[in-house]
Amino acid sequence: MSETKIPYKIYLEEEEMPKAWYNLRADMKNKPEPLLNPGTGKPLTKEELSPIFCEELVDQELDDTTAFIPIPDEIRDFYKMYRPSPLVRAYCLEKKLGTPAKIYYKFEGNNTSGSHKLNSAIAQAYYAKKQGLKGVTTETGAGQWGTALSMACSYFDLDCKVYMVKVSYEQKPFRREVMRTYGASVVPSPSETTEVGKKILSEHPGTTGSLGCAISEAVEAATKNEGYRYVLGSVLNQVLLHQSVIGLETKTALDKYGIKPDIIIGCAGGGSNLGGLIAPFMREKLKGEADYRIVAVEPASCPSFTRGTFAYDFCDTGMICPLAKMYTLGSSFIPSANHAGGLRFHGMSTILSQLYHDGYMEAVSVEQSSVFEAAEQFARVEGILPAPESSHAIRAAIDEALKCKETGEEKTIVFGLTGTGYFDLVAYEKYNDGVMTDEIPTDEDIAASVAKLPKVNA
Repeated sequence: MSETKIPYKIYLEEEEMPKAWYNLRADMKNKPEPLLNPGTGKPLTKEELSPIFCEELVDQELDDTTAFIPIPDEIRDFYKMYRPSPLVRAYCLEKKLGTPAKIYYKFEGNNTSGSHKLNSAIAQAYYAKKQGLKGVTTETGAGQWGTALSMACSYFDLDCKVYMVKVSYEQKPFRREVMRTYGASVVPSPSETTEVGKKILSEHPGTTGSLGCAISEAVEAATKNEGYRYVLGSVLNQVLLHQSVIGLETKTALDKYGIKPDIIIGCAGGGSNLGGLIAPFMREKLKGEADYRIVAVEPASCPSFTRGTFAYDFCDTGMICPLAKMYTLGSSFIPSANHAGGLRFHGMSTILSQLYHDGYMEAVSVEQSSVFEAAEQFARVEGILPAPESSHAIRAAIDEALKCKETGEEKTIVFGLTGTGYFDLVAYEKYNDGVMTDEIPTDEDIAASVAKLPKVNA
């Protein structure tokens, strides 16, 4: 089909929405290593995970063989409020860059949470309600996940307790207030409200916190309150499963116009949006049906892929969660207070870690001043103020498009625009005022944290 017939925005019809989530693990030759009980060093069973997670979510977490898992009608009906989301051709950005590359982005910011996080939040809240629970606990970095979960819980009349990374709690008060508006209680983490929070504060006085800290507190709160379970917005297998709706819709939209991407780019913190975006494309790659360059983009301040170690580690700073085989900077690593709060996690999804280890994808790290330069450039021509997290993918997409300008290659680039940055204006203010800094951990910082990795006989 000729290029002139490709619209700015490719919308799918409601009936073209995915009817099942895609489980990437089913097609992986080398499956991700299982979660381990830190006490016994043995793979965690359903019985051991059920006091922490909802029962059906445990089944999804442990399922390595079922390729497609039907989406319940109640969740699909909720999705219809904001899905299918548009796939946008960035014509204005292409023109501004003077590149022969064709750039597309899947925009996930067109819902009340302002991000892709609602795709999994509504699923996890649904299963909690179905199980008859009182409520759920969680952590949030920049606040997108907490916002999404608070809305999902209000929809199903569930209590929602959110531990928000302290630096984001202070930097992003308006996102905090959106959570409270939806009925959630929000606590800056680490806090004095949990035993693990008190311990972290005693060991790291004045810390700005991290996702690892907030996870520890949320898990403790869930396990000590009857009728509650813990839910997570990234990293876990179940979350990447739910987020596969992003990639499934993207591929359907591209196929509709006979478009085959050369490069697929996503920001990477814990891995939920990247894993969701690449899922159906990685399936073709694993089956040898097609090939794509898949690029994970992470902050230079928290470079799990590019400078981390592939090993078993705790998923949280308090070391009360299961052990996961992943690329990690060490659970004691607390990144600098950069503005992409959703990417400030010391580890990476076990699925993505295994795929990266096996050479199916690549990774780059970028400094936040460069990220905001790209964000501002994008906003001025495409009319959307992107979230700092998404802007990492924008940075890499622009860099790839400029390479095409140098070589004359007409590559097709697809990236994930995971959300909007209208609650991140403190960060934009610092960039515009020229006071934004780039803090990159030293080799010694990372080595000291990695040295504390648990000893596991895997």
